Amino acid sequence: MFDPTVFDNLKVGMENAVYDLDSLDSRIEITQRIDRLEMSVMSREFAIQFRLTERPGVTAEIRLNADLNNLAAEILEIEDQIPGCVLLLSFYMEIREIETQCSQIEDLLTQIWKPDLRPLQTLSFVYGEKAATYQNKIELQFSRQINEDQMEDIPELLEHILLTLTELHKV
Repeated sequence: MFDPTVFDNLKVGMENAVYDLDSLDSRIEITQRIDRLEMSVMSREFAIQFRLTERPGVTAEIRLNADLNNLAAEILEIEDQIPGCVLLLSFYMEIREIETQCSQIEDLLTQIWKPDLRPLQTLSFVYGEKAATYQNKIELQFSRQINEDQMEDIPELLEHILLTLTELHKV
């Protein structure tokens, strides 16, 4: 009989909650889904991207990663190792005024999330385009791994993401 890993359980829990926001509540629209097993390094990755139904200008992404060490610790039941996953949240949006908007985004995310969870903003643009817009990728990486103990936190996490999407539209 198949015994699901921490990664599998978190993926299913996260996926179900996000799909409920899409199909049942119609609050979001899912734009992309990735479920990858990387055979060369024996790692797992799950990502789901979505945006608010009424405001499609900003996209959120939830990404779960489990590497070989985490999968082996669980499957082989290695003592003194707690298996888990890395959680990464990303937000994608266009900006025009780098200094002003990036500063506002950092302040906003610090208010919504924890002050010690500093956002990393990476800007890019297409060379040769006349419009002065930049694609901003805003990342929040949590300092510790998550496991099934955080399953109950998924609805609250999603509400924080929805609040972040709403507030990023105002920047």
